[in-house]
Amino acid sequence: MVVLNKIYTKTGDDGTTALGSGERRPKSDLRIEAYGTVDETNAVVGLIRLQTATAAPDVDQMLSRIQNDLFDLGADLATPDTGEDLGYEPLRITDAQVKAIENAIDALNRDLSPLRSFVLPGGSPAAAHLHLARTVSRRAERLMVDLATREAVNPAALRYMNRLSDYFFVASRYLNGKGDQDVLWVPGQNR
Repeated sequence: MVVLNKIYTKTGDDGTTALGSGERRPKSDLRIEAYGTVDETNAVVGLIRLQTATAAPDVDQMLSRIQNDLFDLGADLATPDTGEDLGYEPLRITDAQVKAIENAIDALNRDLSPLRSFVLPGGSPAAAHLHLARTVSRRAERLMVDLATREAVNPAALRYMNRLSDYFFVASRYLNGKGDQDVLWVPGQNR
């Protein structure tokens, strides 16, 4: 369990931050940017849960799990796999977490009306916020993919982020009357 007695340490005043390995990197480092964007995704999920807690308890329960997983993912990204003994087992995203997202997608998607067009972000407030979460998680995924071209990144973490944006999309449709209240794109509508 993490214990935080003091929130500010002043160690980052020089523009660096510590990774889980103890290594210090600039706060602009790609790895920091990646897990910072994962954290941003988590904050958006918190906003969504303000709307789903009572209105959609099944979705809210999964979003609660996702929030915890996103902290796991942040810890995973904050501790590079260099092959060195850290003196502890670093927290890593697992295939079981990826499978849980896939199962949740399948469960929600089962009741959705088929897509006949691209969906515009909107509909209910929760659905609109899920689209925001989808776009932020896609940005986090792009950063992670870029990072993976330079340093080791847990492949399960990459799969998790790919599935997560899919979950947000399907959940947005589910909360839009199981797709019946989706706002559909009409190509060339305003020409």
